[in-house]
Formats: sequence, C-alpha cells, structure tokens
Amino acid sequence: MRAVVQRVARSEVSVGGHVRGRIGAGLNVLVGIGLGDTERDAEWLARKVLGLRVFEDGGGKMNLSVQDVAGELLVISQFTLYGDCAKGNRPSFAASMPQESARGLYEKFVLACGGGGVRVETGEFRADMKVLIENDGPVTLIIDSKKP
Repeated sequence: MRAVVQRVARSEVSVGGHVRGRIGAGLNVLVGIGLGDTERDAEWLARKVLGLRVFEDGGGKMNLSVQDVAGELLVISQFTLYGDCAKGNRPSFAASMPQESARGLYEKFVLACGGGGVRVETGEFRADMKVLIENDGPVTLIIDSKKP
C-alpha cells in the first residue's frame, strides 16, 4: 500500500457537490492499494501514519504525531498512486488492485486508523471527488508498505 501524507491546517472532500468529509488540523492521507497488498500492509501503514512525528513541539521541532496533537485524519482512496508513467504518456494502472479487493483493504486501513484514537473522515471509495487541502508547512511524505 502507498500513501501520500500531507500535514494540513484543514482539508475537505466533496462528492457530487456535497461535502463527504472535513477535518481541521491533522493529516490528509491519499491511499493506494496495489496488487499483493494484504491486511498486514493496511495495519502497518495505519501504524506508520498515526506515529509520524510531523507536528512541531514547543521547541519548534517536528517531534509530535497526529495522536499527540489530537489531530484528525482525512483518508481518501487514490488508485492512481500505482500509476506507472515509464512508457509513453498515458499511465498504466496494472499494478493497482482491482476495486473489488481494494475496497476491503481501504476499509481495514480506515478502521485501523480510527482505532488509534483519532477522528477519521473519509472520501467515498471509487467516486469522483474534489479535494481541498490547506497544506501546513508544507509537509508531504510518501510511504510505501513494501519499502519499510
């Protein structure tokens, strides 16, 4: 599984003109599920996201996690994180897990994040979404469960 994690002052996702999820300070997490990913990947990735020390402590050093600062998560499915642009100009998504299997792992990831004691909002799996992100920093990290 892959995630693009952004520290945000606020973020929201809309589907069909209606807000589906909205958070204040916390992390916007775009999650992609690839072929071969398992529940173990979802659990590992959730622990990693919850434990990332990307929030500043009293000394101005990034030393606190989203849990430490009582932040929130906005989790959005993003199959295009497995897009391969190596050949030509049209990305190949052959490495993305088919939606029937990916939905369960996405939901497992969301539940694992919620089990970490933070408020979790989501987009809508497989929907055309509009995402507003107010980056804080900016701080943006890419995490891949196959490259721990």
